[in-house]
Amino acid sequence: MTVRQPKYSKEEFARRGHELYDSQVRCQVEANNYGRVVAIDIETGAYEVADESLTAAKALLKRYPDAQIFGIRIGHRGVHRFGFHAPNVSSSSVQDKN
Repeated sequence: MTVRQPKYSKEEFARRGHELYDSQVRCQVEANNYGRVVAIDIETGAYEVADESLTAAKALLKRYPDAQIFGIRIGHRGVHRFGFHAPNVSSSSVQDKN
């Protein structure tokens, strides 16, 4: 099994991914795919859209086995969110309970 290696620094990878999304991909996918994931090969500009990031990446890798994949959730700034977010709870109300 071949181990795929990144070809770019994290900064260059993100820059290229966001640039491709903003200049070429967004206008083609955003209207009907809000909340879905797009996987973009930052070298070719090819992309796949799916409900899950792994599904999109696997579909893209079938077409481009050496793809350098950048993923983003359509209509959001990133693919996944880390941490807990409780809407409608202010930090002052949490502090008052402690």
